[in-house]
Amino acid sequence: VQLQASGGGLVQTGGSLRLSCAASGRSFSSYVMAWFRQAPGTEREFVAGVTGSGDSTSYVDYVKGRFTISRDNAKNTVYLQMNSLKPEDTAVYSCAASPFWVTTARHYAYWGQGTQVTVSS
Repeated sequence: VQLQASGGGLVQTGGSLRLSCAASGRSFSSYVMAWFRQAPGTEREFVAGVTGSGDSTSYVDYVKGRFTISRDNAKNTVYLQMNSLKPEDTAVYSCAASPFWVTTARHYAYWGQGTQVTVSS
């Protein structure tokens, strides 16, 4: 599975962005898809995940109610809608694929290249 993330950019506090991650390869719907982020000097952290069918999602506490992960298996694409953005959301966001329903980065075998999100105060 090859992943290509896009949609990052510069936005003001309170603004919105939608990230997309397009996948190529077979059996996209068999993979759990997730978004991780990494700010300078910090560890990569799980942000949100969605099961292969799209019927279950998981979020880290501090994005609940602001971010929404979704997927379109017909388009082999996963999205992250980010609303009410805060400066602390500034990071490189990467999409990832795993056969397992987990939140730890080491269980994700396939990664996109990352897209920068910068939220100005």
